[in-house]
Amino acid sequence: MFNHVDISLPQLERETIDGVRYYSVPDEEELLRLVSITSITSHFNKEIFVKWRKKVGNEEADRVTKRATKRGTDMHTLVEYFMKNEELPEVPPISEFLFKISKHKLKNINNIHALEGSLYSKQLGIAGTVDCIAEYEGELAIIDFKTSAKPKPREWIDHYFVQCMAYGCMLYELTGISVKKLVIIMACENGECVVYEERDKSKYIKLLSKYIRKFVTDKLELYGNQ
Repeated sequence: MFNHVDISLPQLERETIDGVRYYSVPDEEELLRLVSITSITSHFNKEIFVKWRKKVGNEEADRVTKRATKRGTDMHTLVEYFMKNEELPEVPPISEFLFKISKHKLKNINNIHALEGSLYSKQLGIAGTVDCIAEYEGELAIIDFKTSAKPKPREWIDHYFVQCMAYGCMLYELTGISVKKLVIIMACENGECVVYEERDKSKYIKLLSKYIRKFVTDKLELYGNQ
């Protein structure tokens, strides 16, 4: 049984405009529209995905993306039910397999502060939905659940840690709670479940700033050319 810790987090509505996801955040008598951190990380790595799509072709790219999205959504659903100590829903065999191979890692999680919780930072102009805020092996962490065909090289997943660091910054701004580390739990179709941990928060705060600057600069340039 997982223990849960009550913290107050906002309930935010979200919408997608021109391919960018935004969250509506209360600000006195108005609503602020803050950009999603996932839109910012996707924008930063856009050229990589454009090259990959060109290499494999649109049809194959669409197939792979759709399959990965479904696999990831099912995995998140199973993890959420599991950590809420609830009966698991039925899912396709591949998703069930990925969950089973990750259970021994998930059991290192406890004192759960949030699952699929909304967060935002007015100072940074960003918002998002964090997978999990909890202790991992006894230390408070931002935890992100990923699926993949096979483990990814550590140097390929900086954007995952940038996303986690963004949630850490939002959490601190809203609650004053500071996490000790960032954790990625990746369940892979080849049967491996890999945990990537990062404690160098200052590195990813700098990278987060770089990601945000690029998003803002590119948007301003786009608007200037209209």
